[in-house]
Amino acid sequence: MITIAVANQKGGVGKTTTAINIATALAATGWKVLLIDLDPQGNASTGIGVSASERERSSYDLLIEQASVASCMIPTRIPGLDLIPATVDLSGAEVELVSETDRTSKLRTALAEDAGHEICLIDCPPSLGLLTLNAMTAANSLLVPLQCEFFALEGLSQLLQTVERVQERFNPDLGILGIVLTMYDRRNRLTDQVADDVRSCLHGLVFESVIPRNVRLSEAPSHGLPALIYDHACAGSQAYMKLARELIGRLPERRKAA
Repeated sequence: MITIAVANQKGGVGKTTTAINIATALAATGWKVLLIDLDPQGNASTGIGVSASERERSSYDLLIEQASVASCMIPTRIPGLDLIPATVDLSGAEVELVSETDRTSKLRTALAEDAGHEICLIDCPPSLGLLTLNAMTAANSLLVPLQCEFFALEGLSQLLQTVERVQERFNPDLGILGIVLTMYDRRNRLTDQVADDVRSCLHGLVFESVIPRNVRLSEAPSHGLPALIYDHACAGSQAYMKLARELIGRLPERRKAA
């Protein structure tokens, strides 16, 4: 199974929107997809249409109670896409993990038993704490949504330093699949400047596909639907479909034939 952590320690950059819509796009193209909500806010769970009352087990049980993937996941209304939701219990997981000797590898151990999915996306919380470290330790690749604003590069530098430390100590196989520019506004000159700066620094790591600011992307979660289903023709959905195609092109050759 290919495991991709969607991470950025800065909040409000489009991590959850990216995770939901990429997972939906991959499922629509035939992949068997698992989406893990590892953010205590549970926005990915809500945005995919799973209410709090349906979350009998969650990513908390997966990490802390050593529950199996099969017992925690919920089939979504999207064929080929399963979800491990988040509940408020997850907010205490960081404290409970501190005393564990294998505190950074809990998720990797749990996912090792999953043979039913071809690709897994992990929606990480907006921090570089133990939950995000678990995701990075379990992942093959990192997908970084980056908002086109002034402080973006500063936060990205910190994230890349964390990736290096994870590679050195916990997961030498972790690589950066790519950086996706989000909330792009062509009317704002600063947006173009940030995008140019990111591309000049990181070159091929940055996806060509850019996610624009789009009202329909913001509306979709309130209906419990990915934007790709809520309005597949809007600019945001079209951008995510293009990004999904580009992302698939970066996956290992032997795993593309889903």
